[in-house]
Amino acid sequence: MEECISVFDMLKIGVGPSSSHTLGPWRAAERFLEELKEEAILENITRVKVDLYGSLSLTGKGHATDLAVMLGLSGQDPEYIPVEDIAGIIKKIETNNEINLGNQKLIPFYFLQDIVFNKDFLPFHANGLKFTAYKSDDSEYESTFYSIGGGFVVKEERTNAKQKEAIKCAFPYPVQNAAELLAYTVSENKSISEIVYENEISMRPEAEVHSELMRIWNTMLECMYIGCHSEGILPGGLHVRRRAFDMHQNLIGLSNYTDPQSWLEEIRKTEVKFRQILKWVSCFALAVNEVNASLGRVVTAPTNGSSGVIPAVLMYYMVIENHNAGEKEIKQFLMVAGEIGSIFKKGSTISAAMGGCQAEIGVSSSMAAAALCELMGGTPAQVLMAAEIAMEHHLGLTCDPIGGLVQIPCIERNTMGAIKAINAAELALETDSKNAKVPLDKVINTMWETAKDMNSKYKETSEGGLAVAVNMADC
Repeated sequence: MEECISVFDMLKIGVGPSSSHTLGPWRAAERFLEELKEEAILENITRVKVDLYGSLSLTGKGHATDLAVMLGLSGQDPEYIPVEDIAGIIKKIETNNEINLGNQKLIPFYFLQDIVFNKDFLPFHANGLKFTAYKSDDSEYESTFYSIGGGFVVKEERTNAKQKEAIKCAFPYPVQNAAELLAYTVSENKSISEIVYENEISMRPEAEVHSELMRIWNTMLECMYIGCHSEGILPGGLHVRRRAFDMHQNLIGLSNYTDPQSWLEEIRKTEVKFRQILKWVSCFALAVNEVNASLGRVVTAPTNGSSGVIPAVLMYYMVIENHNAGEKEIKQFLMVAGEIGSIFKKGSTISAAMGGCQAEIGVSSSMAAAALCELMGGTPAQVLMAAEIAMEHHLGLTCDPIGGLVQIPCIERNTMGAIKAINAAELALETDSKNAKVPLDKVINTMWETAKDMNSKYKETSEGGLAVAVNMADC
């Protein structure tokens, strides 16, 4: 049976700055706590040590991996924790040299000693981390996890886990690749979003699908709103000044609004010349990724580093292309985007530690292009063509964050991914799909082959590209 990945697996609410280096380790810590509870040994734990390996170690400080692990071990949930509480929780751990394990038991915790950064790589994946719990009888319990991108966490028994998950899954339209998805749309005479919807309601009630999709959008909208109304310097030492605030002020003028929804309505009234459209799309993307860089709440889409592309393109559609767009179009867009992302995950990777930034910005641009194309009236074949065009022009994109921070060039790359997505959708809409020369599945396979050929220093290690050409002193 084929692997079934829900839209809600691809679009997850969490905390920045990185899905694989922040959200993934946080979720791994939560899973480790679950194991301790299942083994009925949590109350016997006297100390916990965390070893970070490979890419998690090399760029862990810049991605707040150590903070995420501490928050996870404390029993905090990244989806619901008030982001304003994060600094206080971390400060308390560091000041008192103790952690409230699972929010149940206080144990000594010296973060400089108990979180170890190991530069060597574990063989299974570039993002490895091992938890060791020491018990009162001097025995130990170890568990190793791998953060494989987009907040997904697996153990080495990944193949068996996938098989078990597949047995539980019973999508009426299981999709492994783009060709299968297209075949369903033809045989069932349905759009891609309709196929995805049928799959989703096979797993959860329709009301829940509706409410969760709208919760994802409202989180995206709030994130854009916060980013456009926050000024100052981003944390981390690069002294990067937020740009969305000034850009937004120049674009919005003296408009009056009180909340994200009324803000959206005011944007619909603004000038829509080509330059203004470019600026608005860029502003939306910048806003999201500036929030992400400051440990704010974002939607992983499909990663945190690329979380600005999909909100920016959907917002573009709502405030520029279709002023009547509402919940129907929002859900349609998110379902198509999620499905395209899942196909990339199955056929290649969404982890920059494995595939460079083509796996993040490239995939997010492809997801957004496909979703926009369907909303603009594209056929399923044109939708897949839009996804193909967007990825085709991101192939080989490296991941080289300066200082290991998801800031330079990561934030700007989201603006480029969003603009490319809009361009790709328009090209697909103006093309007869019968004349397409490159199938999406071929591009996905090529992306994976490119990822395997790519030097490891260009895969989220901060050991190549801009990360070494530009140092902290230059900034």
